[in-house]
Amino acid sequence: MVFNTGAALLDAIVLAVVSNDAEGTYGYKITQDVRQAIEISESTLYPVLRRLQKDGCLETYDMEYGGRNRRYYRITEAGTAQLNLYKTEWKQYSTKISKLFAGRGV
Repeated sequence: MVFNTGAALLDAIVLAVVSNDAEGTYGYKITQDVRQAIEISESTLYPVLRRLQKDGCLETYDMEYGGRNRRYYRITEAGTAQLNLYKTEWKQYSTKISKLFAGRGV
């Protein structure tokens, strides 16, 4: 993709992916789901997950899987509120850009 993905957009995408499963999901699966929209490495994703957790948007818990602990991420109430804000902002932003691209002005 030729467009840069800023921190806010990356946060919004990660929150959207995690919100799809009420029980939470684990890092590798989050990476795979995010990659359906943008190219991202795990080394980029994990700092985003830690930041969202520190900000109270995500909570974590560990569960055994295949003899190892797997860390799961689940969206919090604050994370859902932040995601809803991102969705509203994205709709307004993308509508304005689409109008400009169509030659209709803002």
